Amino acid sequence: MVQPAGSSSLIVEAARPVDFPRIAELTVGVYVDGGLASDDYTPALADVAGRAERSQLLVVRDRAGHIVGSVALVLTGDFGEITQSEDEAAFRMLVVDPAVQGQGVGELLVSTCLERARAAGKRRMVISTDPRMTTAHRLYERLGFTRLPERDWSPLPGVDLLVYARAL
Repeated sequence: MVQPAGSSSLIVEAARPVDFPRIAELTVGVYVDGGLASDDYTPALADVAGRAERSQLLVVRDRAGHIVGSVALVLTGDFGEITQSEDEAAFRMLVVDPAVQGQGVGELLVSTCLERARAAGKRRMVISTDPRMTTAHRLYERLGFTRLPERDWSPLPGVDLLVYARAL
C-alpha cells in the first residue's frame, strides 16, 4: 500500500468491535461538534456497529495504537446510497482526529479505499460530501476526484450534498 509522506508510523486495518466506542466518539465529535452535521444525525454517526455490518469499516492507528481516523468502505449494498451500478464503490463517514489533521491520515484512508475497491473489481469510486467540507474537497481533487454535479442530492430537506467521482 502506498502511504503519504510522513505516515510511515500509521497503520490501516479493519476495525474491531472494541474500537467502536472510539470511532463513535471521533465521528460524532468531528461531524456534530465541528458543525458539519446536525444533532439529528448523531444516532447514525454513532451507530458504528450498524455500519460495520454494511461496509468494510477501517481505522488508522498511530504508532501508539490509538485510532486517529476511520472510514466506511462500501463495495456492495444500499449503504453506498449514491452508487448506481455494481461497478461503483463508495466510502462514507471519513473522519480524522482534529489533533492529527493535515498529517496524511485522510489521504491514507482514501488511498486505501481506492486500492480495495480496485482490487474488488470496481471501476469507479463515488462519494458525497457536504459543501462546507472544503478541506476534504481539496484532498479529493488532489487524489483525482472530480465533481459529478448531476448526481448531487439531498437526503433530507436542508441537507444538500455534493458528489465527487474517480475512475479506478
